[in-house]
Amino acid sequence: MDGAVRTAQAPPAVERRTTRSTCCYCGVGCGVLVHSRHDAAGERITGVEGDPLHPANLGRLCSKGRTLAETARSLHGRALVPELRHRRQDPRPPVDWAVALDSVADRLANIVERHGPDAVAFYLSGQLLTEDYYVFNKLAKGLLRTNNIDTNSRLCMSAAVTGYKLAFGADGPPTCYEDLEHAKTVLFAGSNAAWAHPVLFRRLEEARAKDPDVRWIVVDPRRTDTAAMADLHLQIQPGTDVALFNGMLHHLVWEGLLDQAFIDRHTTGFSELKRLLRDYSPRMAAEICGVPVEDLVTAAEWFGRSAASLSLYCMGLNQSVHGTDKNLALIHLHLATRQLGRPGAGPFSLTGQPNAMGGREVGGMATMLAAHREITDPAHRAEVEALWQLPQGSLPPQPGLAAVELFEAVRAGRIKAIWIACTNPAHSMPDLGPVREALQRAELVIVQEAFANTDTVPYADVLLPAATWGEKEGTVTNSERRISRVRAAVAPPGQARPDWWIAREVALRLEARLAAPGAAPLFAADTPAAIFAEHRALTVGRDLDIGGLDYAVLEQRGPQQWPFRAGAEQGDARRYADGVFATADGRARFHVTPYRPVAEPTSARFPLRLLTGRLRDQWHGMSRTGRVPALYTHSPEPALRMHPEDAARRGLKAGELVRVSSKRGGLVLPLELSDEVGSGTVFAAMHWSGQHLASGGINELSQPAVDTRSRQPELKHAAVRVERADFSWHLLAARRGEVLAMHAAVQPLLAACGYASVTLQPDVDPEAVEGSGWVVLRAAASGAMPADWQAALENALGLAASADTLEYRDARRGQLKRVAWRSVASGSHIDGLLWSDVRRGGEALLRTALAGDPWQGSRLAAFAALPEVARDPVVCVCRQVSESAIQAEVRAGADLPALKQRLGCGTVCGSCVPQLTRFVRQAASA
Repeated sequence: MDGAVRTAQAPPAVERRTTRSTCCYCGVGCGVLVHSRHDAAGERITGVEGDPLHPANLGRLCSKGRTLAETARSLHGRALVPELRHRRQDPRPPVDWAVALDSVADRLANIVERHGPDAVAFYLSGQLLTEDYYVFNKLAKGLLRTNNIDTNSRLCMSAAVTGYKLAFGADGPPTCYEDLEHAKTVLFAGSNAAWAHPVLFRRLEEARAKDPDVRWIVVDPRRTDTAAMADLHLQIQPGTDVALFNGMLHHLVWEGLLDQAFIDRHTTGFSELKRLLRDYSPRMAAEICGVPVEDLVTAAEWFGRSAASLSLYCMGLNQSVHGTDKNLALIHLHLATRQLGRPGAGPFSLTGQPNAMGGREVGGMATMLAAHREITDPAHRAEVEALWQLPQGSLPPQPGLAAVELFEAVRAGRIKAIWIACTNPAHSMPDLGPVREALQRAELVIVQEAFANTDTVPYADVLLPAATWGEKEGTVTNSERRISRVRAAVAPPGQARPDWWIAREVALRLEARLAAPGAAPLFAADTPAAIFAEHRALTVGRDLDIGGLDYAVLEQRGPQQWPFRAGAEQGDARRYADGVFATADGRARFHVTPYRPVAEPTSARFPLRLLTGRLRDQWHGMSRTGRVPALYTHSPEPALRMHPEDAARRGLKAGELVRVSSKRGGLVLPLELSDEVGSGTVFAAMHWSGQHLASGGINELSQPAVDTRSRQPELKHAAVRVERADFSWHLLAARRGEVLAMHAAVQPLLAACGYASVTLQPDVDPEAVEGSGWVVLRAAASGAMPADWQAALENALGLAASADTLEYRDARRGQLKRVAWRSVASGSHIDGLLWSDVRRGGEALLRTALAGDPWQGSRLAAFAALPEVARDPVVCVCRQVSESAIQAEVRAGADLPALKQRLGCGTVCGSCVPQLTRFVRQAASA
């Protein structure tokens, strides 16, 4: 009896674990320590911190990485069961995996038998693990015999890949992260690293603090936080990068700042390039670029005379119809001065996704084979056929269709089935209208996703629930060629399964139906370690040889760089130090790179240039970061940024709704005035999708034109016009509660509006339950507000009239003001509001509600005309420190260390440090 009593009273066993893994966001590849709790109620991720032993980040994490645990705590919005959908928008009851897998295999086999293998396509993601990628690539090319397998890396990295291959003979940066500390001149080109790669930026900041002689040059049409910290900002006209780099190289030739001996011994093609450079005097190049000639010459001098010049570049160069030439023109500066192959020097492409490089390593794109082999090379095809034990001549010799052409083929009916895994093309592809049309027309759309709430999922005939970060095992390769282990901290929820497992299960069923009798089995590897071993075998003897690397080495020694050959103690930190390149003759190649104007120039009808880019605390389509209210506080809603003079000429004011249109489409956004963009240029962030807007986002406007060599589309520039958007009614609604559930309930209402945005904000109540926050909806449309739409909104947010609400209604003027209240010991608090008279008190009341302070005085005063105050954005997300608080300290004379000490801002992840530095510098210059 005593034992029974003790057992009944004993607390349930709780096990707390810490798992070493890798962050799932950008290509920096930060190591993380994932904390989890395991008990009788289940298992859950409880926290994340940086891994101090990981060489990529040494314990640092950015604002996004620090909140990874918050993205994983709720299962709301997760895809948890396989679904076979009827008419796509109407899901059938869930099915078990056997039925789903059999259905996928049968339908794919049927399409292949009727139309041939090229009627099937795969569209993958740089967020997949290397093992996932490998199985998909083998399924497409080795089993089905189609090269129609591409990835969203085509949208971000293919120009960099093509540039490296044309110049050096192989893909892969010749640099490493240690070069950030050794560089004496850093050239940022088309990279807002302060926001897009903040952990690397912290290392650069520290290196410059230790050596004040380090110089930063930033090439960017916008005055970003990165540009604001530069010693020299070349604010070029959009798309003129090639002219700039050619002009700089012209000056280096003229001043004799080349390493001629290196050029003669280790390169070819310079004499042809030199003839072209005669036409690019610094003065001519500066006129094309719209920068002072003195600044161009200064940049060339700093670069050419530096003891170590490092260039860091990203989407600003890559996402262009001339992206390959932009990459090559920058690489030419390094080759001509031998600024590569030694500490602190080299052209360093910063990867946008966590495993874009791993996907390229296994050949998971339409234009390449495994281990950096070429599809068009018969010898390379024969090598892969031998390693995969395929009959000679099995692999198709023609490259498959790259992303833009692939979706065009789906739309045209040439591709009947498309399998989309871990990516959201209905938001991320350029020119979204035809992409949505393609998905609607396809005979079979398979979507393999961890999150059910994406713009692509509604088009799925089959939804396959995938495991995600914190639930998967495998490897990723970061920007410096470093391979890291990804480990599962918890099991996948529901029936979600690893991506490699799903692909392999379908492959086994297809193999049984399509493979020739007696053929060697293609998918015997049934664990991530076994799959990695297959991948490793294909790399031996190649430029990315990892013959000496396996899971055991990664477990014992931690993350390692490639190449890592058999018998080696470690991988190579830098490449080409000996001047021998991966070309047939060992020489690097110069290429003739004339400047060509942007693909879509401005005109009288579309007089403005649209630039796109990232926000500091959001990532890609926000399917993950969009689950965290705190990550909205720095940029709380979508906006179109315009120079104040351009707005004044058009009679536009900050906060107004404007319609921005291109030849392909349009959308409505609030106007934000900013001199960070030059006159004639506007900017919008790429993150906002149909989950947050009454449109698909800024890619409604972007152009599908592609670089002829890399097949990368032009996503950075489009010609647009901007006009005031007039609507007959405006609405502001906000509600405190379980944010993910309310967001999901509100999202279907967005499409009915001329403009609508739904965003999240944190709940500052210290007693708030997990998952609590604010959902904020702003909407506008023409005509009368539909009664059923309003009723649906009230139901979604729990804002119907009740005893806990106070209401003012003026039917004649069409005004409705409703406030929901919450009474606690500290007093009355606003718990929600529905406000049709937005311009009279609505925004001010919302800011009062978000602040969480008790309401002072009569509740009826909420309906009074509250004074409008400027929005006070949060600068430091980690400490939730507002701009007004920071500016007050700066006006009082605080420098950066004082701000950190007094307010705590900049002391956690450091992502806000560039903005803090800018505030301090502005005050000093004033």
